[in-house]
Amino acid sequence: MKPAPTIGGYLIQRLHALGVRHVFGLPGDYVLGFYDLLQHSPLRVVNTCDEQGAGFAADAYARVRGLGAVCVTYCVGGLKIANPIAGAFAEKSPVVVISGAPGIGERLRDPLLHHKVRDFDTQKKVFEQLTVASAVLGDPQTAFAEIDRVVHAALRFKRPVYLELPRDRVHVPGLRTHRPAETAEPSDRRALRAAVAEAAERINAARHPVILADVEVHRFRLQDAVVRLARRTGIPVAATLLGKSVIGEQHPFCLGVYEGALGRPEVRRLVETSDCLLLLGAFLTDLNLGVFTARLDPARTIYATSEKIAVGLHNYEGVRFEDFLGALSRAPLHRRALPRFPRPRPAGAGVRRSPRAPLTVQGLFARLNAFLSPDDVVVADVGDALFGAADLFIQGRTDFLGPAYYTSMGFAVPAGIGVQIADRTKRPLVLVGDGAFQMTGFELAAAVRHGLDPVVVVLNNRGFGTERPMVDGPYNDVADVRYHELPALLGAGRGVRVGTEAELAAALAAARAHRGSFFLIEACLDPGDRSPALQRLTARLGRRV
Repeated sequence: MKPAPTIGGYLIQRLHALGVRHVFGLPGDYVLGFYDLLQHSPLRVVNTCDEQGAGFAADAYARVRGLGAVCVTYCVGGLKIANPIAGAFAEKSPVVVISGAPGIGERLRDPLLHHKVRDFDTQKKVFEQLTVASAVLGDPQTAFAEIDRVVHAALRFKRPVYLELPRDRVHVPGLRTHRPAETAEPSDRRALRAAVAEAAERINAARHPVILADVEVHRFRLQDAVVRLARRTGIPVAATLLGKSVIGEQHPFCLGVYEGALGRPEVRRLVETSDCLLLLGAFLTDLNLGVFTARLDPARTIYATSEKIAVGLHNYEGVRFEDFLGALSRAPLHRRALPRFPRPRPAGAGVRRSPRAPLTVQGLFARLNAFLSPDDVVVADVGDALFGAADLFIQGRTDFLGPAYYTSMGFAVPAGIGVQIADRTKRPLVLVGDGAFQMTGFELAAAVRHGLDPVVVVLNNRGFGTERPMVDGPYNDVADVRYHELPALLGAGRGVRVGTEAELAAALAAARAHRGSFFLIEACLDPGDRSPALQRLTARLGRRV
């Protein structure tokens, strides 16, 4: 009779069966046994420089592939990824956190083992607040079922989960008779039919319907349903900043990004005057709604997410988001003429300044717009790297990633690693401020180690540009580092420093031709320069500060 898999082996089997091919992280003695198991498995270990970088990389990998994994040691490693996993929870990214832990046999009489904080379950209690499901794999009789339950929750809710693996359980066999459960959770058919019928009636009766698509359309891979709905009906589609690139912006029905009063006024007018607004997978956050400057009437909306289906003021229980959107895209809906509206600007639009002029934020993003190709993925960090990038012309779906709700600095460089590991056909264009780069920029060493070649643009304005216009002081300054010299330190890559548009244009051309290692462009900007979107945002946030 074939022996039962070990607990560690079964976890690897399940991750591989669900499409995971890489595990990010750093080793430590409580997880070394599982790392050795990984080394001899179909999964490839991707070591980063720091656990926070591993968490951001796994988050981005999950956004691209549908499921990610990060593996760290107990407490000193686990608690360092608490922040990236909190961001993954907030923005609905399904990451499986695997943490080593002291062995069950080591815990007798509550010894003071290294890395222990308070009690042996302290770390698990922390992650219970940051994940949608968790388990300690200490009992061989239940370990396989617990792995199935927890990983299923990650896929069902598109949020991170936590598995703690005591080191003396890695090679312990589980139940030989266990089989992975096929868990199906269909919608209530009557409720689904009623919801779709009322939604279709409202859409057909509307004169100016608009779709506002957001992050859950990404997470549940429902882009085809949105495109089909728009093509069949002639309804234009806007995206939120968090949901940017939910569909390619080359589509004739794409409005671009809606940001309340912070965004383009013509997009705001079309969205807010719609007599039937389809909010699909939308997070109604302060940044998505332009610091709550949005004016959206719930009575005129069809609001569909994984947690709620509401048509006007009517709520429908027991209806899955993917079932609702799929059925709505096939419903008998009227086709109408697409309204005339200003399109998102194509690549190269807006480049008007003298090439010898000092580089500005506006000039930087105009040149980046011209640089983008269909094979690029834009990964933006917080600040003008994110808000200035809102108007970049993105042609592919899920080709723009940014922490536009949780807004944790330091996301972009390690996320660029996760993106390129997830899809080698894409090249990341990483946009990051100097403050955020000082947090996680050294993860470029991991990019070198794993043969990655992102293009990294560091917006060097010598400080925290988002905070300066709200309340300024020396606490907003950072050290003026010569970022472009990092390749000399790492022994790989290429770096240039630019201060004019002509220098930037030359650097971008060189970056396009350079492959095989990273290309870093240090863009020197005036500390007082910022994009119009960031100016509007900080003006409103400053009143609250």
